[in-house]
Amino acid sequence: MKHLKYIFLLFLICSCSNKTDEDILSGEPLDPSEYYQEFDISYGNDENQSFDVYLPSNRTSTTKTIILVHGGGWTSGDKSDMNPIKDIIQRDFQNVAIVNINYRLADTNNSAYPMQIEDITSIINYLKENKAKYTVSEDFGFIGISAGGHLSLLWSYAFDDSSNIKMVCSIVGPTNLTDPAYLNNTDPVLQESLNSFGVNAELSFLEEVSPYHQVSATAPPTILFYGGQDPLIPITQGTDLRDKLQNLGVTHEFTLYPNAGHGWEGLELIDTWIKLKAFLQIHL
Repeated sequence: MKHLKYIFLLFLICSCSNKTDEDILSGEPLDPSEYYQEFDISYGNDENQSFDVYLPSNRTSTTKTIILVHGGGWTSGDKSDMNPIKDIIQRDFQNVAIVNINYRLADTNNSAYPMQIEDITSIINYLKENKAKYTVSEDFGFIGISAGGHLSLLWSYAFDDSSNIKMVCSIVGPTNLTDPAYLNNTDPVLQESLNSFGVNAELSFLEEVSPYHQVSATAPPTILFYGGQDPLIPITQGTDLRDKLQNLGVTHEFTLYPNAGHGWEGLELIDTWIKLKAFLQIHL
């Protein structure tokens, strides 16, 4: 699904320190008093198995990490699409680490699931194994857009066995692949994206890959944003999950912009960041 490449471009971003130490060996502790960033850290053999890390100065073993997950219909997209969000987080949350990830992309020979979930697991494990090197905690939050929102929700709800995820944000992310609006759709573009999980996939499999069907009362605090005119994400993808979170007693917030599509700008965009910022301040 088309991702929201420029969702935070309207914000004025302040500059941050850009010190980078390319000579640091794997496993050697970094100076926690200094800002550090590193790009294209490999966590697998595929060229898309890489991530960027941004570590704040004066971090401690309690420093938390926000993981950014790009969209692109599970078949395209790149971590660079999330750079505007990374920039504004750095501006407003100067004590938080950021990890901006790539993951393997689905194609006719490689289904999105479980491949992309396995990649997120590998990244989480990498960050845990290197927490002493980076001087960070094992507490994480997710911000995902479109397909990245789906992956963020699914990992948080079904694969976080150690309760490391403290909050998850989905911006126009699919939540239920068994939704009749998906099963009975006649949109070839939409169906092409859904085929990332297999052509004529079994209903039980679609439930397995749907955050709506995997969420439980132990799910982390969740914040959701959707557009009422989105051609790719029916309103029910947001409202049904909202209602289930309510019934389960899971802390959550839900915003629907009635006139927005698969992305928005102006006052709605400002509203998104105000709400997400407040949510992060409370729950991360």
